[in-house]
Amino acid sequence: MFGCLFEIVETLVLTLIIFLVIQNFVAQPYKVQQQSMEHTLEPDQYVLVDKLTPRLDTYKRGDIVVFTPPEQWAQEDGTPFIKRVIGVGGDKVEVKDGEVFVNGTALVEPYLFADAPGDPPEPTIASQESWMVPAGELFLMGDHRANSADSRSFGTVPISHIIGRAWLRYWPVNVFGILPTPTHPELTTSIP
Repeated sequence: MFGCLFEIVETLVLTLIIFLVIQNFVAQPYKVQQQSMEHTLEPDQYVLVDKLTPRLDTYKRGDIVVFTPPEQWAQEDGTPFIKRVIGVGGDKVEVKDGEVFVNGTALVEPYLFADAPGDPPEPTIASQESWMVPAGELFLMGDHRANSADSRSFGTVPISHIIGRAWLRYWPVNVFGILPTPTHPELTTSIP
């Protein structure tokens, strides 16, 4: 009897330890609560956030990341933000004529929010024209630019504030799939 009870407790403790290790170091579920990534990610969808591979590789332009926002932008419940990487350390990001430029080249952004399929995306606007991204930081923007508090407002985000890279949308089931990351071939000559 005691041996059976010990095995049950041992199994539960081991399961809990494995769960905590996976959640803290490998992958974590995240519920999208903001509208800033529409139509790429809609509110109430769930994504799996990869916390392991960013430790082995750098974040790239086009990655979708979950991060702790700057303190003055934090929500009362501590909900992290989710945005797309637009610029990495050393990049110059500019907003002009409704478009985003990285190192002088206009980004091709097929993921931007549009009211209906086939409609042009809303122009990107900002209160300042350009930003230099310091080493060890990222410039982040939502795909629904008119409905996104992002680096245009709060500046660049230290990589240490990034929780991980969103890579799999798993709920609801009808939208299950890996989130594509654009490669931005237009920037091949300017990748640091």
